[in-house]
Amino acid sequence: MSSKAEMLAALKSVALPEHPMPAIEIAPRLDDLIGQYEASLKACGGTLIKDNAMEALQSQVASLVAEGKQVISRVDAVAGNREVPSDPHALKDINYAVISGQLGVAENGSIWVTEDLAGIRIAPFICENLMLVLKAEDVVANMHQALAKISLDNTGFGVFIAGPSKTADIEQALVIGAHGACTLNVYLI
Repeated sequence: MSSKAEMLAALKSVALPEHPMPAIEIAPRLDDLIGQYEASLKACGGTLIKDNAMEALQSQVASLVAEGKQVISRVDAVAGNREVPSDPHALKDINYAVISGQLGVAENGSIWVTEDLAGIRIAPFICENLMLVLKAEDVVANMHQALAKISLDNTGFGVFIAGPSKTADIEQALVIGAHGACTLNVYLI
């Protein structure tokens, strides 16, 4: 028996019996989900665009492309000026990424994004600015409801994105865009 097998056998011999997960019976707050979502997203540093959102997104992307910004779009109704490459290194100069989200969570302002929606796993993290499209009917109250609706069986990778990238140090200096997108705009359709 190898040393690895010995260690695994030793660990298995002292393993605790399995217990069921505790039942969590917290009633979700269902009043004004969009208002809750907007407030949570704002607290995370993001912005919600909900008035004529698709038209606003198309106009914004057209303006960015006219300025020569590099924009990839995974949303059919929005035309960027760059294709999603198979090599992630080719995204090093992307200014904007336009991606659909699968669902939003009102309690924390996050959006669930899968790899198939992003086109390439790194797209929401390497772009300078992120634009997410979310259907209003796909906003749920809390993470319990969100986790009941998502599955990685078909995509293999997904992530909750809450606001632009940020970090804070021991002096409590908050830095936005430290290691990812500097801005996050959510277009609610």
